[in-house]
Amino acid sequence: MTLAAEDLAAITLTLKLAAVTTLLLLVIATPLAWWLTHTHARLRAAVTALVSLPLVLPPTVLGFYLLVWLGPQGAVGQAMQALGLATLPFTFGGLVVGSVIFSLPFAVQPLANAFAAIGTRPLEVAATLRASPWDRFVSVAVPLARPGFLTAAVLAFAHTVGEFGVVLMLGGNIPGETRVLSVAIYDHVEALEYSSAHVLAAGLVAFSFIVLLMLGRYGGHWHRTST
Repeated sequence: MTLAAEDLAAITLTLKLAAVTTLLLLVIATPLAWWLTHTHARLRAAVTALVSLPLVLPPTVLGFYLLVWLGPQGAVGQAMQALGLATLPFTFGGLVVGSVIFSLPFAVQPLANAFAAIGTRPLEVAATLRASPWDRFVSVAVPLARPGFLTAAVLAFAHTVGEFGVVLMLGGNIPGETRVLSVAIYDHVEALEYSSAHVLAAGLVAFSFIVLLMLGRYGGHWHRTST
């Protein structure tokens, strides 16, 4: 069965959203995970709980509050309008913001675990060789934490591909703009177009299986190599 142009557009938009979200998450989650691993500040527990909140919070609840905050009457939306910027709801930018927040724990936790597994000894040895904190991070911590970066990237990408509640609440269902793959499947089911829904859903199942297979195979290989 050939896919309709609208479904191909939804797949393309979903892959674009997942790629952009994953890149942003790696940039944001890396220093955050490093800080959570090494800090002794009292705020650590609160920040950890805040980062992990999307794991237990219903996606529709998170999407609703993001819609309120980013909308024209919300604090963030009003600030953006005061700066002459357009509000983010029902745009691709809004989908990116929602996806980054919703998938944040899937990037932070693997990186934090990887940084914690390194321990302090390699960094202390690098310090005795007069390596700066930045050199210790780039030359020692990052290479040793490669399995964590792989896991974070794969989980963030896969989780973004499968999002539904947040993207529907924040982005709506605008073809070519915010209609992602999960929303397209919902549309087909609602219209009783089960054959089209089967094709898209089966593709997601196959994608999820391949992701988990790669994660177990290459993640384990990199872990054994670094060990």
